[in-house]
Amino acid sequence: MSAIPYENLAKSAKFDDLAEVSRAAPMKRATSKSVWLAASMALFALPLAGCSSFDAFNPFGGEKYEQKILADTPAELLYNQGVAKVNSGDPKGAVKKFREIDKQYPLTTWSQKAMLMTAYSAYQAKEFDDAVTYGDRYAKNYPNSPDAAYALYLSAESQYERIPDISRDQDTAVKSLAGFNEVVQKYPKSEYASDAKYKMQVARDQLAGKEMSVGRFYLTRKNYTAAINRFRNVIGEYQTTRHTEEALERLTEAYMGLGIVSEAQTAAAVLGHNYPDGQWYKDAYVLLQSSGTEPRENSDSWISKAFKTVGL
Repeated sequence: MSAIPYENLAKSAKFDDLAEVSRAAPMKRATSKSVWLAASMALFALPLAGCSSFDAFNPFGGEKYEQKILADTPAELLYNQGVAKVNSGDPKGAVKKFREIDKQYPLTTWSQKAMLMTAYSAYQAKEFDDAVTYGDRYAKNYPNSPDAAYALYLSAESQYERIPDISRDQDTAVKSLAGFNEVVQKYPKSEYASDAKYKMQVARDQLAGKEMSVGRFYLTRKNYTAAINRFRNVIGEYQTTRHTEEALERLTEAYMGLGIVSEAQTAAAVLGHNYPDGQWYKDAYVLLQSSGTEPRENSDSWISKAFKTVGL
């Protein structure tokens, strides 16, 4: 085999030092020609072990640089492998198989099927971010598919599963509420609409609970205005939750603390009208009575208008 040209040797990993000499040469034109020739001769004089092929200069061995073109695995086979992994209790392994279909066969029927199965498998694996991503993607790309409602439901359910206690941020509760609402609005006749409605109510109750928790915090510190804003959110946005009764009593307390007796009377009156037998109404009534007044509704109050709008 003929000697390897200098230009090729200079690019070899074994001759990085000489390559640097070659690159620096144009900047050192004052260097004598004899010195350059000496360096070149020393380079060519290096022994070539075995065959003088490029493999001799490959520090990792020539075999590892062998290039092969691997044929794509048939989509049907990948899909069946993914389903098998789901059935065997390996949803994470299933996700990898279904994702591979999406990579190798994009914009195909197999890709569509795999997209939905990726969302399902990710949900089973508790990889909720991926379940949301693929569920939303499927619903967006195939809104007229019979499975679009299920894809949206999976996405909302993945947010729902991560709702924390009311002491923490409720971003997932907000997103699950929006997701389930989308299922109900877009696919009201789907088999998932009923469960979506129920979980919307649970999410609303959670969000109302968060507002109540913060409102109580402000109330105990006599920050009545901040407390009222929180309780007002419960009345205005989550009126059908179980927290409404307490919110009205707390509004009675807060308004009395500010000396706005008319609003306190209205809160207590609306409370008594909707929950006459509850302990919260009894507490509100006693509070007003201790101040020489009693519940009396002002129809111009935002509290009265809010309840007339909802119909309670």
